[in-house]
Amino acid sequence: QVQLVESGGGSAQVGESLRLSCVASGTIFGWTVAWYRQGSGDARESVASIDTRGRTKYSDAVKGRFTASRDNVRGTGWLQMNSLKPEDTGLYLCHLSSSGVQDYWGQGTQVTVSS
Repeated sequence: QVQLVESGGGSAQVGESLRLSCVASGTIFGWTVAWYRQGSGDARESVASIDTRGRTKYSDAVKGRFTASRDNVRGTGWLQMNSLKPEDTGLYLCHLSSSGVQDYWGQGTQVTVSS
């Protein structure tokens, strides 16, 4: 069983930056770390991911502004969010996945961006 704890969320003004952290209960070798955003509804949208080789993917909405990174030994993933916009507001959840293995979700950290 892997436990994930996100932190780093909060309130920000348009154009400011926040850095989210996702700390796992162990190392994260072999796991893809992804970040999802959940708005006022129940739908979760993929924001960014970083795989075991460090390859990253971003949604079009955040490309060029957000950067995902990871430290396998420390069991930590980060999401650096720059040039924040009001539409970035939401609950940000960390997700760990690996082919053929149970995946895990954190409980999320709230980000609120106001103009």
